[in-house]
Amino acid sequence: MARAGRRPRLSQPRLGQPRLGQPRLGQPRLRTPAPGTPYSGARRAGILAANVAKGKGSGVSEQRDQGRIPDQAGTAEDERARLAALLDEVVPEDDFPSASAAGGVTFVESVLAERPDWRPRVADVIRRGRASAHWDWFAELVAGGYYADAGNGGNAGSASWAMVDWRPEPLGGWGTDVPVAAAAPATTHPRDLAARYDAVVIGSGAGGGVAACGLAEAGRTVLVVEAGGWPGTAELAHDHLRNPRSDWGLAPLSGPAADGDPRVLDDGRHDLVAHPTDAGWHNNAFTAGGGTRVYGAQAWRFAPLDFAMATAYGVPPGSALTDWPIGYDDLAPYYERAEWEIGVSGGGDDGRWAGARARELPMGPLPAGPARERLAAAAASLGLGTVYVPLLINSRPYLGRRACAQCNLCVGFACQVDAKNGSQNTMLTRAFATGLATVVLESRAARIRTDGAGRVVGVTLVGTVDGVAWRRDVDAAEVVVAAGAIESARLLLNSPSAREPHGIGNGHDLVGRHLQGHLYGGAMGVFGDVVEDLVGPGPSIATTDHRHRNGDLIGGGIIANEFVATPSNTYRYLVGAGLVPRDGAAGKRGMRELVRRSLRLMGPIQEVTVADARVRVDDGVVDRHGVPVARISGGVHPEDLRARDFTSRRSAEWLRAAGARDVFAYRYPPRGPSGGQHQAGTLRMGNDPRTSVVDSFGRVWGHENLRVMDGSVHVTNGGVNPVLTIFATALRSVEEMTGGWRTGGWRTG
Repeated sequence: MARAGRRPRLSQPRLGQPRLGQPRLGQPRLRTPAPGTPYSGARRAGILAANVAKGKGSGVSEQRDQGRIPDQAGTAEDERARLAALLDEVVPEDDFPSASAAGGVTFVESVLAERPDWRPRVADVIRRGRASAHWDWFAELVAGGYYADAGNGGNAGSASWAMVDWRPEPLGGWGTDVPVAAAAPATTHPRDLAARYDAVVIGSGAGGGVAACGLAEAGRTVLVVEAGGWPGTAELAHDHLRNPRSDWGLAPLSGPAADGDPRVLDDGRHDLVAHPTDAGWHNNAFTAGGGTRVYGAQAWRFAPLDFAMATAYGVPPGSALTDWPIGYDDLAPYYERAEWEIGVSGGGDDGRWAGARARELPMGPLPAGPARERLAAAAASLGLGTVYVPLLINSRPYLGRRACAQCNLCVGFACQVDAKNGSQNTMLTRAFATGLATVVLESRAARIRTDGAGRVVGVTLVGTVDGVAWRRDVDAAEVVVAAGAIESARLLLNSPSAREPHGIGNGHDLVGRHLQGHLYGGAMGVFGDVVEDLVGPGPSIATTDHRHRNGDLIGGGIIANEFVATPSNTYRYLVGAGLVPRDGAAGKRGMRELVRRSLRLMGPIQEVTVADARVRVDDGVVDRHGVPVARISGGVHPEDLRARDFTSRRSAEWLRAAGARDVFAYRYPPRGPSGGQHQAGTLRMGNDPRTSVVDSFGRVWGHENLRVMDGSVHVTNGGVNPVLTIFATALRSVEEMTGGWRTGGWRTG
């Protein structure tokens, strides 16, 4: 019988520390992985509707009753009155409502209905007040609700937004009804699955979308398998506490569900069961379009040196650093195709260390506010070069999609005007237009099937429909794996055979190794005047000077100004930096004064990789479908910490030069391996099957008809966001796979 985890530990969410793009290994809570229905779009919408209704002052619902604090020392109303008083210690009344007056009791009860395992903590706070060991956690949760969207119930009338002078919509309004209509998917119900397809593509993110499009436009029948659903834009466009850019311990609406998809975290001493609401789970969106549905869309090319790190720097002790089997020149034409086929806006200068380009970007940069001018002048005073941040966001109408409205809900949210270019509105739309491609939602591949000679013959799919589990073998001439570095490695490891008893492609114990993502360096600065101009999406200026050759460091990374943050996230950043108290009148006053007077500079650093940062499978812990889950272990290399600290110092210097009066440089110690939304490296490419899992075209060694097209194949992950490289490597792989798809219908403008 599958176990629920060995020696698990109970923990509290780390709500007071800023998210730096690198999930931190917390101490996941004690919960038994439970099979159940996927967190479908209808269920998500139901929870949101319930929260909105409660925020409008509806009566006590069944859900609220479930979230009530256990009656410990009086009537339920006594407990609620005590809770209200404690809420007002966190956010007291002044010219603006207190937490309880803004609906805080409703908010807490709604959250407890969703997270009943938090009820003992809140009960302890009610009994002991500030003496409770859970007070800091409680205070941050309450404040998070107070500064979040009104739909969560704790910010009635959006009063806190008026207090901090923040708005979600663009300056001057939307100019149209939102959300705008978006293309609908071509879906297949599990009962209607064909027995055989020319190709099955596992995952619908950046690489999976390219694979589906290229294969369908080459005339092949394609089934895309997506573990998540296809939620509407409105469902993913508003919730400040349930999106991939927030760490409030609530399941992101972009999936996966809170239960049914555990992972095991091995910290070297204990095995801990983590769930998608835990930081150490390393979440990326489980939804159609994958992470591209809700990403920040930074579209950097890797630099020539990024492909030859071992040659350029040598291999530090304890590292698995090596060169790519391809170079920048091999990938440059496919970067260009991605920029034009999907749509990238930006300036004409790629900055220091960049490779040559044959063609300019199809769109100029988005209009920028005064923050860019201030930071540009400061950079010049430090001798730093600066560039516009390239974005997969339209600065003008492009390929039938609107221009960006420049709202303040971009990263972590679906675009309400469909100007953010992801797999779901580019590659997948084109694939469906052929009539040859469909997607099966809320489903996943449990294993890749091979014949006795080792040739891939298809996949075994599993899912749940209307509470009923289903399982189906589907044959395919070709299989493309594009589920992300953790899930792609998990799938190969869960596909053993007599010929390959340790998993497909794993004859040399390399599948799952070299897990990497990005540590982030950066800093936060507080100014004496308003510097946050609320001109979304936010990133408008970067320096690329620190990508390479930083003294004795190995690699480095870009530094850019950050996305416009939600007030709830800004609260977390300010508290984590020690710039405002987490509760009381001083905390509220700090938020009122500093939300528009603070800036963050951030950037990913190039990791040197270690072989022991890895994904394995744990046969004793299974998901809702009975499939062994991913087991994650290892850490980052000390050189990565040095590079991260360096870019944090440079970020702090830049902010001081821009006039910041107080600066906090980020140097939080990582816990466990890197990964998260930039996860990569677990099936890395190479020229030798003894040292790599796939060849330079993503073909798994020994399996002519099995390809990998996601960040798993990255040898190193660059000191920039990796998505454009995922698009480009997938384009290159599909062109080779189809024998010349480049001339088979691609648009070039």
